[in-house]
Amino acid sequence: MLKVLIVDDVTGNIKILQQALSGDAKIIFATNGKRALELASSEKPDLILLDIIMPQMDGYEVCRILKADNETKNIPVIFITAMDEVKDETKGLGMGAIDYITKPFSRAVVQARVRNHLDYKRQKDMLEKLCSIDGLTEIPNRRSFDQHLEQELRRNLRANTPLSMIIMDVDHFKPFNDNYGHAEGDRCLKQVALTLFKSLERSGDFVARYGGEEFAAIFPDTGVEGLHKMSEKMRTAIVAQNIPHAHSKTAEFITMSLGGITVLPTNDTSPNKIIEAADKNLYKAKNSGRNCSTSSEYKTSKEQVE
Repeated sequence: MLKVLIVDDVTGNIKILQQALSGDAKIIFATNGKRALELASSEKPDLILLDIIMPQMDGYEVCRILKADNETKNIPVIFITAMDEVKDETKGLGMGAIDYITKPFSRAVVQARVRNHLDYKRQKDMLEKLCSIDGLTEIPNRRSFDQHLEQELRRNLRANTPLSMIIMDVDHFKPFNDNYGHAEGDRCLKQVALTLFKSLERSGDFVARYGGEEFAAIFPDTGVEGLHKMSEKMRTAIVAQNIPHAHSKTAEFITMSLGGITVLPTNDTSPNKIIEAADKNLYKAKNSGRNCSTSSEYKTSKEQVE
């Protein structure tokens, strides 16, 4: 069920809106702007009904802060306004609100407008999900990986916790495709993707198809020891599938090489630099005979000099 955040300093208004919408969405609420921002960040509601006139922080300021934050900027906002505030609609819409609901509330109007926007949000989410899933393996794709890496770097920066990442490659996949055919190659990639996905241990862990026979994984709140553990778990899980590969120079079955990196994010940490560092470790693993993992801690240019 989709989630709606109601923000109003008058609890009676919240009760009216809650009664009108309880059958269509899960309702959470806040009675001031500060609490609204906290819930928007932690709960990620699908829609926010936001009162304009509130003490200390009005609805316009709340909306401005929401739209300035990458994590909340895409949450649709409907302003709640009294009849004599309609002249301010242009201001609110210009700030990014998608609609207005006027007081006193009409239950039918509230239900109709909220349902329409929730339906649109549901369709938009479905489309975004389709755009973020790899069509062959049905796990997240490169686009989704890039977005997730940026998001987790920001989150681990705020928490001052390490983040680990792995770039991995199916060994000798071209001769596999050339000798067994593309249909078998596709089946192999599907099995590899499923195996890697099943290897994840926590809900926050993430794996994606990076491109071709390359895959990538992200492990939030994970240091060097955790990275080594997950690298070996994924590598041995692929070996355990025992997918025949008579044309491999490494083994008689499908294997993978993995390059991992652990970083304690700073404001200057670049996703591209992290990927580049993991990629270098991947090539070290390949040059070490493949079917192995190489990992290291990421050092900034300043740390390397020191």
